[in-house]
Amino acid sequence: MRKTLQYTIAFIVSTFVLVVGGTTSSHGTISNYKELYYQQPDSIKVAEPVNLRYQINDRSGNPLLEEEEQGGLDLNEPSNLDYRAEYDYQTGNVTIYRKVGNMDVRLPYSMPLEDYLDYDTRKSVMSYWRQKQQEESNQFGDNSAFNQMWKNVGGEAFQGIFGSNAINVRLQGMAELKVGIQHTKIDNPTLQERLRKTTTFDFQEKIQMNLSGSIGEKLKLGVNYNTEATFDFENQINLEYEGDEDDILKKVEAGNVTLPLPGTLITGSQSLFGIKTEMQFGKLTVTSIFSQQKGETSVMNIEGGAQTRDFEIHADQYDRNRHFFLSKYFRDNYNKALERLPLINSPINITRVEVWVTNNRSDVSESRNIVGFVDLGENQLNTFNPKWNGTSNVSPRNDANDLYNAMNTSYQSVRNINNVTATLEGVILNTIEYEKLENARKLSETEYSVHPKLGYLSLNTSLNADEVLCIAYEYTYNGQTFIVGEFSNTQNEAEQTLFLKLLKPTNLSPGTIEGINKQNPTWDLMMKNIYSINAYQVNREDFIMNVTYTNDSTGGDINYLPEGPEGVMGQLFIRLMNLDNLNSNNDYQPDGIFDYVEGITIKPDNGRIIFPVLEPFGRDLEKQLQG
Repeated sequence: MRKTLQYTIAFIVSTFVLVVGGTTSSHGTISNYKELYYQQPDSIKVAEPVNLRYQINDRSGNPLLEEEEQGGLDLNEPSNLDYRAEYDYQTGNVTIYRKVGNMDVRLPYSMPLEDYLDYDTRKSVMSYWRQKQQEESNQFGDNSAFNQMWKNVGGEAFQGIFGSNAINVRLQGMAELKVGIQHTKIDNPTLQERLRKTTTFDFQEKIQMNLSGSIGEKLKLGVNYNTEATFDFENQINLEYEGDEDDILKKVEAGNVTLPLPGTLITGSQSLFGIKTEMQFGKLTVTSIFSQQKGETSVMNIEGGAQTRDFEIHADQYDRNRHFFLSKYFRDNYNKALERLPLINSPINITRVEVWVTNNRSDVSESRNIVGFVDLGENQLNTFNPKWNGTSNVSPRNDANDLYNAMNTSYQSVRNINNVTATLEGVILNTIEYEKLENARKLSETEYSVHPKLGYLSLNTSLNADEVLCIAYEYTYNGQTFIVGEFSNTQNEAEQTLFLKLLKPTNLSPGTIEGINKQNPTWDLMMKNIYSINAYQVNREDFIMNVTYTNDSTGGDINYLPEGPEGVMGQLFIRLMNLDNLNSNNDYQPDGIFDYVEGITIKPDNGRIIFPVLEPFGRDLEKQLQG
């Protein structure tokens, strides 16, 4: 028994839109000398730090950092503080003193003469421009040349590079963060106590972002990022710069770029990430690219107008939620019916079916209220609930047990869909023994196929985990006609509920049902011996199918049983799984090649491989190993 508790805390950032338009400005500060030129005698003791509520950071005294350290809550330096520089010709360094009168208030700093000259020049230039800016501001206010200069992002130089001073950036998207804890408890006495409880963290993030914009008229930005994208190439990053007609540099692309080539000898790649440039020197055009290829090359072999390729499928990758037996009777007789391929040993021939599923399309043209029962049509040996008395060893039919009769007499109020839950409560289990569907959708004949002799249904598309599947069918058996379920024309009144055979409930799992210690009755109805190779119109010629096993000792794949009972050891797996009984002339002589029997071992139109045994990698193989 498995119990799972999951706690999830979600932090969701709503969709955000950020638009930046117009112009902007930036400036920088040069400061790299604090670590290099700070000198402190070893004899000075450092005082113990004092924790103040409002911290006042002491200045280092380094003149190169004075612009970064001033401002804030700190007081400005007094006007009588004097800087004095002295040059030492022996060492080639300049020592800077900071004094009030004749008293040093800071330790001196030493730096090479070249660095001091750079510092002094920069300080003089900055002082000059501050003075000019102050004079302009006092005279012209916001219309001063200096204020206009910062609004124009670099002025004429910026405009010459990017075409204009305008910056326009638009950001849209959504960010979602989920943090959860999953606790699992398994009450299995065969496991150690510490292994019965496990706790795992569940962290999920979801980001959808789209950024577009431009800098000037020449530089364009484009970013599209989604964490749930199916393929990496769906996340695009593009920066594109286009020059003028008379510029040497015509175009620069960064991010996802392409390099189409017209020739066939050297093919261009369409999935590149890097930098691409286009330049023109007179009549000479040069295109260069530096990138990483993110695509994958696929080679197809075409022979006689058909494509040939290899496929590899693991044993647990069967076609889920698509193929179902119509009754346990057909499942119990499946292996026996296919013992002598290509003949099918079955006295049954299905002549009519109606298939109903959960209506998730809001289609009301072919919709009815239905109730599907697991035990409908099952004989006494196959009923899940022993409450229903019936006859043993009979083919499926409505009177195989007394469930159908009871629903029409003792529980006839279930003909009204609104009374189903209240009427059947305490009688049979909801979602396990029966399912009710309001406005269920009837599938058209092009949406499924039924094997008339073997009694299984194949859907064109797989069902979702929460979808319900029910069916009514009619067949002949030794000249007699039998029906399981009800057809829509037998209950002409639309408000009357139809009684059908339940093939798939909302919860389809192999686990034991809690409280009654029984396995889910519909789990065995889903077929687990059909595999899809994702191909269509499969040609018999040159088709080869093998079952291989990875040998742990050698690490190689082998297509035979390396050990086992006498008569089984050394046999090919396809032989043990009843896939090699015939030769190329359909004589009963194994030849080591897959028996290509259309409609029985393979469906060539949609690429389905069908094993003629129920559990080829489960109980059927286990029986072979036991001898």
